[in-house]
Amino acid sequence: MAAANGVRRIWVGQHGLLSTPAVSAVIRERIGHDGSKASGAFILTASHNPGGPHEDFGIKYNMENGGPAPEGITDSIYSNTTTIKEYLIAEGLPDVDISQIGLTSFGGPEGQFDVDVFDSASDYVKLMKSIFDFHSIRNLLSSPKFSFCYDALHGVAGAYAKRIFVEELGAQENSLLNCVPKEDFGGGHPDPNLTYAKELVDCMGLGKTNMEQDPPEFGAAADGDADRNMVLGKRFFVTPSDSVAIIAANAVQSIPYFSGGLKGVARSMPTSAALDVVAKNLNLKFFEVPTGWKFFGNLMDAGMCSVCGEESFGTGSDHIREKDGIWAVLAWLSIIAYKNKDNLEGDKLVSVEDIVRQHWATYGRHYYTRYDYENVDAGGAKELMAYLVKLQSSLSEVNNIIKGIRSDVSNVVNADEFEYKDPVDGSISKHQGIRYLFEDGSRLVFRLSGTGSEGATIRLYIEQYEKDQSKIGRDSQDALAPLVEVALKLSKMQEFTGRSAPTVIT
Repeated sequence: MAAANGVRRIWVGQHGLLSTPAVSAVIRERIGHDGSKASGAFILTASHNPGGPHEDFGIKYNMENGGPAPEGITDSIYSNTTTIKEYLIAEGLPDVDISQIGLTSFGGPEGQFDVDVFDSASDYVKLMKSIFDFHSIRNLLSSPKFSFCYDALHGVAGAYAKRIFVEELGAQENSLLNCVPKEDFGGGHPDPNLTYAKELVDCMGLGKTNMEQDPPEFGAAADGDADRNMVLGKRFFVTPSDSVAIIAANAVQSIPYFSGGLKGVARSMPTSAALDVVAKNLNLKFFEVPTGWKFFGNLMDAGMCSVCGEESFGTGSDHIREKDGIWAVLAWLSIIAYKNKDNLEGDKLVSVEDIVRQHWATYGRHYYTRYDYENVDAGGAKELMAYLVKLQSSLSEVNNIIKGIRSDVSNVVNADEFEYKDPVDGSISKHQGIRYLFEDGSRLVFRLSGTGSEGATIRLYIEQYEKDQSKIGRDSQDALAPLVEVALKLSKMQEFTGRSAPTVIT
């Protein structure tokens, strides 16, 4: 189809494997034999959903800046699908063996047409080595006190894990789990969370069956196209909201790429306000954007943002225009290496849990959870959202309902449907999620998500901010229990969805 439409050359990752962040890096960094650069890319991906012939398969377009297509482009593409009468395809082009690196040239219908199969990892590895101090990470990984576990969930991250963690950084090959990429992710669900990354969760001592006597110091997982990440310590889960805040708070000291300072930080609206507190304390520019990496990309292209993240296990920086799961793991390893730079010979390493608890002691703790109701009836989901918007017209009624559910929950002082005006291009994004904001800094957020292929997914975000040092060590479920009860009853979740429990709790 590319040849038939007059494209001069296509680049293909060896074996057809390229992670989403590597695609962004290739668009931005790679120069062809003739000095050419890519003008965009198609990514064929199931993202973090189950994939294969009977599951999800998606097509994503990235622009010349390496980032996802903005809404104006996707709207135009959709508009074209409603009027298309024909499509062009070149018959008779011979097959190209994409397992072999090299350039193949054809006489295409529009002139010469080249297929350039290149090493999937080389551009990306080169970029990572320009960002991080691989020497200090290698020292950490070689310490007998440090152990490491990385689970690619049979996604494309496996094509990079051995190259970076084993060959470049000296990790043991047996520290890699499920790193053979498979078209159907081995029949699993490649979403790096506590529910679906079961093998890693058990390995890190967080499973119901605590088989491991002494779990590794650090664990991480990736999703199917390697842009999402989960970070774990020994028997300890790091929320994605805390993760981006901790990376931002430690980036300048720990990561050479940021040694000159951060231009600004940003988070998606449903992500907890942990990053806001860091930005305020460090006097950084701060942005709250709708869910979708393209909003971060605009800020980065304008030089306004260095580090950003979403609670849906996406973290990244302005080195590319996508979230980047392996980058996030290297950022954490850099922070752990920095905290232990004078301590590798000591009795005990500064652990992931130590770093997180030090952060809470400095900035306060945002207790946070997300309830996902997957594949619910789309009609019921829309009715629930409409009901929540209608409720917002009378905050006194909302507070009366809440007091009837839990008298120990503070009053709602503001409620709205989040709307974002982009400071770069002035575009306005409406209906980005329904928010209930409480007097004590707590939040309830309700969103419909569109990344699955069946039904609707309702995401409910529940957040409680705690500055009191004596209360930052509570169990998250206990701390959030009153707000969870309020959220489920206020929204009439079971009534509208027929679900008595969420599919996934994060």
